Amino acid sequence: MHWESAGTAMIDANLIHKALANPLRRDILAWLKVPVDAFPEGYVDLGRGVPAHAIQARSGLSQSTVSAHLAVLVEAGLLVSTRIGQWMFLSRNEEVIRTFAEQISLHL
Repeated sequence: MHWESAGTAMIDANLIHKALANPLRRDILAWLKVPVDAFPEGYVDLGRGVPAHAIQARSGLSQSTVSAHLAVLVEAGLLVSTRIGQWMFLSRNEEVIRTFAEQISLHL
């Protein structure tokens, strides 16, 4: 199921639903909505997002498990990843989230 909204790229609703089916992935999206509240001050770089290791630390899960969950969120378009040197920063893709919410409202 692909939905398109005026002025925005197509989103793959099936990938987004799959990504949102997991509670940890929903938690990650919630943490990144207001990262200043979810992460200790030293972890937040508002210009680039939150480092992947901070998300892993907050989750309490292994690096490989968290990386797999982050990859699903990035593939669905819900997160944007930015690599700076050896560090991976993640932030929410608000345009995709907004488009998905609008389409859910219209179609369901």
